[in-house]
Amino acid sequence: MVAGRAGYAETLHAHWRQEFGDVRMLHAETTPFQKLEVFETPGFGAVMALDGVIQTTTADEFVYHEMMVHPPMLAHGGAKRVLIIGGGDGGCLREALKHPVERVTLVEIDAAVIAASKRFLPTLAAGGFSDPRARIVVGDGLAFVAATTETFDVILVDSTDPEGPGEALFTEAFYADCARALAPHGVLATQCGVPFLQPAGVTASFRRLSAAFSDVTFSVCAVPTYVGGLMTLGWASNDPGLRRLGVESLRIRAQAAGLSTRYYTPEVHLAAFALPGYIQELLVP
Repeated sequence: MVAGRAGYAETLHAHWRQEFGDVRMLHAETTPFQKLEVFETPGFGAVMALDGVIQTTTADEFVYHEMMVHPPMLAHGGAKRVLIIGGGDGGCLREALKHPVERVTLVEIDAAVIAASKRFLPTLAAGGFSDPRARIVVGDGLAFVAATTETFDVILVDSTDPEGPGEALFTEAFYADCARALAPHGVLATQCGVPFLQPAGVTASFRRLSAAFSDVTFSVCAVPTYVGGLMTLGWASNDPGLRRLGVESLRIRAQAAGLSTRYYTPEVHLAAFALPGYIQELLVP
């Protein structure tokens, strides 16, 4: 990471980087868990970085958050209880609350992420943190899932990359606990990085998810600031029928929920599971 008046460079990858020019730093602090920075850019609005890695921007966040949330929610068709692990920026919370849910529980380990998002990126949550259906828990998502006696229809793992605080959320033990906490016909969705630059992470996630679930695959979406090509989102369930609904069924469910989206459509939903060959090759048992 390099920050200054001229620009901000992300150095997630040793041989590749993206840089934002003409940035204005809005906030920087070192929390008990990570370095948190928020800066403003001419082209991408407000940007949040953790340990020098871009997490979200107000310009393109809708792609990731809509594709994390709406495919599992609409595939389930009747989700009432949703668990979000991570997601302290509030984007997944916002999208989940567009559905007729009873409760969305968000477990974020770093309270500073929530505070910074409320202050500098309020459009991400769009009031979701104060929605009466939202329960916000500041704590370790790994420990929460291991200890909970609740069950959830949909679990969304909106984590950082498998380093630092997010590392434990990519383990076989964590996925097994998620499987136990899912209600029958439930589904787990999780961010799995950019496979062109992080291929080993996709293979590891596929193997670990497959140890806990009978139906495991990935969907893809294109988020401009998650550089390096398509991003993968893990999908795990014990009900293979959940990802085989037709366009018309998905359209009826989306209309019933009154969804307003900028990236997600029922057609994109189905197409997202058609994986390019180079990603299919990574799904090694």
